[in-house]
Amino acid sequence: MRRSPARSPLLRRAVPAIAVAAIALAACGSDDDTATTEATGGEDTTATSGAPAGDCPTIEDGTLTIATANPAFPPWVIDDAPETGEGYEAAVALAVARELGYEGDEVVWTRTTFDEAIAPGPKNFDFNLQQYSITDERKENIDFSIPYFDSNQAIVGLEGSAAEGATTLEDLKDVKFGAQAGTTSLDFINDVIQPNEEPFVYDDNVGAKAALDANQIDAAVFDLYTALYVSAVEIEGSSVIAQFPVEAGAIGDQFGMVFEKDNPLRACVDEALTTLIDSGELDSIRQEWLSDSTGAPVIQVS
Repeated sequence: MRRSPARSPLLRRAVPAIAVAAIALAACGSDDDTATTEATGGEDTTATSGAPAGDCPTIEDGTLTIATANPAFPPWVIDDAPETGEGYEAAVALAVARELGYEGDEVVWTRTTFDEAIAPGPKNFDFNLQQYSITDERKENIDFSIPYFDSNQAIVGLEGSAAEGATTLEDLKDVKFGAQAGTTSLDFINDVIQPNEEPFVYDDNVGAKAALDANQIDAAVFDLYTALYVSAVEIEGSSVIAQFPVEAGAIGDQFGMVFEKDNPLRACVDEALTTLIDSGELDSIRQEWLSDSTGAPVIQVS
């Protein structure tokens, strides 16, 4: 993918997902379809998490109900089948479920629209994940888990870009970069990449994308989530040609799992996510379904 505008099968399948999710994040969702439910069925068993079952209540005893989008797309869910655990969010959800003591038929998947999950009031799920950015405004109506996804920074360029083939920061010193003013991406160019030429700064991402499309700059920097959308949908012949590790800083959006307000299960899920983070399992899931799937090399900064 680094040297060709052709996209991988996974990214081609991800195009509608990224488009739908990006629009939903920008507009807080607009789909008002009726929620549908897919249950895998299961026995009436009690969760065996590290915390007492009474401290981690679920809406149905012995069952963990997880919600996602209808439909759900790659790279978050593969083939609209979250129960397989394939795709970043599907894999994270099932890993959390295992930490809570739920496996197999004890996990039930349900579907919701973007808007209804973050509206105030009772929920038909224990937690919901479909790329919800954590914001103070949304916290007025619902609760979020700690982040399960931090969007790293990535480089988008056209075929033949001066940034193509870069594997180190030194390889990027002579690249003519552009980014939107006031963004973590611009900070990342100035503070981390530190190119020899001052980056071009635009009032919004529209300006940065137009400059890239017109070959006025060699490459633009976006958070990975936006970069996937730009390269897959908006700029023909572009691709994500490099990315940076999350620990490099300048993090963009953070995604959290959504809970009904004051749901005590949130604390249990936070504990489960912390375990996955500390063990390195969350990083491994990210590597498999997000980092590797872009086909773009990771440029280390230290």
